[in-house]
Amino acid sequence: MEEARALRDSVPDALLGGERDAVRIEGFDVGASPREFVEARAETLILSTTNGTRAILTAAESCEEVLLGSLLNLDAVAAAVAARGADVAILCAGFKGAFALDDAYCAGRIVALLDGQRSDAAVAADRLAASFASASEGLNARTYGPRGLEEDIAWCARESVLDVVPRLSARSATAAEVTRAP
Repeated sequence: MEEARALRDSVPDALLGGERDAVRIEGFDVGASPREFVEARAETLILSTTNGTRAILTAAESCEEVLLGSLLNLDAVAAAVAARGADVAILCAGFKGAFALDDAYCAGRIVALLDGQRSDAAVAADRLAASFASASEGLNARTYGPRGLEEDIAWCARESVLDVVPRLSARSATAAEVTRAP
């Protein structure tokens, strides 16, 4: 967490956000609830989370560019990927290194909007997403996490309400610097 604080101190107009086990890290500006990011508060977010940051940093090891997608920016992330015309890998954050049904649901919703050859994992994510009648059902299918996230989950079940596509712009061993994709 000190590494995240140091990264924030080196970036002008940065916000420090993060959580451990869904609880905001003491001394950070925000946690990781998407509802905390409704209003733009900085140009850059320095993020350190239990699961998402690890997935972002892992993706950066093998991908030229890392975009962050969710149901909230579903159409925008699909358009950004299509505009780049490149091969795509969709990775899920999971939960503490394990598969998470809600992340696979979201990946499947993204996959459904993209053209191109699909891996077995992409086909599986697409089929999993199609098996739920609504985003709310897909996200609430999860079997982990603390109680008290119900409002966040309902908020995150909204689709394509944001046109922002965050991207990884820099990283450290435990933190990701995230800015708006061009």
